[in-house]
Amino acid sequence: MVREEDSQQLQVETFLVASGRPERSPGASVNVGVELTSTYAADGVVNYARSGNPTWNAFEEALGGLEGGRALVHASGMGAISAALSLLPAGGTVVAPDTTYNGTGDLLAAHEQAGGTVVRVHATDTAGFLAALDTAELVWLESPTNPLMDVIELDVVLARAREVGVTSVVDNTLSTPLLCRPLSLGADVVVHSVTKYLSGHSDVVLGATVVGDTERGRELGERLRRHRTLHGAIAGPMEVYLALRGLRTLSVRLERASANAAELAARLEGHPSVARVRYPGAGAILSIDVAGDADAAERVCAATRVWLHSTSLGGVESQVERRRRHPSESTQVPESLLRLSVGIENVEDLWADLDRALSAV
Repeated sequence: MVREEDSQQLQVETFLVASGRPERSPGASVNVGVELTSTYAADGVVNYARSGNPTWNAFEEALGGLEGGRALVHASGMGAISAALSLLPAGGTVVAPDTTYNGTGDLLAAHEQAGGTVVRVHATDTAGFLAALDTAELVWLESPTNPLMDVIELDVVLARAREVGVTSVVDNTLSTPLLCRPLSLGADVVVHSVTKYLSGHSDVVLGATVVGDTERGRELGERLRRHRTLHGAIAGPMEVYLALRGLRTLSVRLERASANAAELAARLEGHPSVARVRYPGAGAILSIDVAGDADAAERVCAATRVWLHSTSLGGVESQVERRRRHPSESTQVPESLLRLSVGIENVEDLWADLDRALSAV
């Protein structure tokens, strides 16, 4: 059985395969079981299934080791985001990029409606973030941002947040722990939509939070755990089992998808139907501004055959969507922007399908 501390000695590809396994013994299963119960006999480690499950423990061990901290699994990405934002005092001030994942944006708007303050800073305005931290209780970060793919200087902003005592949260869904480990840069809390790259097969809805293995991290972790328990945003054991199985192949999936994304980003530059390519130089997500209006962008989505027109990302299949079709999407996002979640298909098939769809409009 590989434990969290082994993540410091093993290469990440090995840790992904080996972590979250049962103890080795003759005849033992190689996989953790799916514990389907709501009730436990008294006087054990867990007294009720809303507070714990052995299947959760295995996944949390693996993800915690990957991020270099202690993980909690939640019922959805939004459940994890809600738990992290619960660390913000009522009426408090939060600093955030002026474009975020739109579910996060909705919660930030609700915080404002309840009397709180949201200071929105452009993702690349590092000086703006540093200045805003002086009056904040919490800073919310994404790098890259979703869906504009802007890169925040996490190390600089997180260092200042720690210096002035501001709780810092980083949504690491797009980068995954393979490209970025925010806890090592000074973040207090890391958030994931496990639905996306970590599970990777578009078949579960889950979220996670991760905190550092420090006194401060343990205190925040207990607050997050209490929020999960009291709000009932708990994960089903079957979904967590599938997420752990998906996690085993994260490295090979992300390597292939990222290589595809880099190749497509290069080919899309200069395409007559593309006004702008937004690619941060790593990872498997890019966005493009179609040369035309919203209708032209929608026609591109409708014309693809290999690419799936859908709302999600991080699966093995390539997905495309015009983000402004959602009323809650930020008005900072251009009407003709398409977010491309690049999958693991053959890149020539992906290019031929996308090029044909773009050229048709």
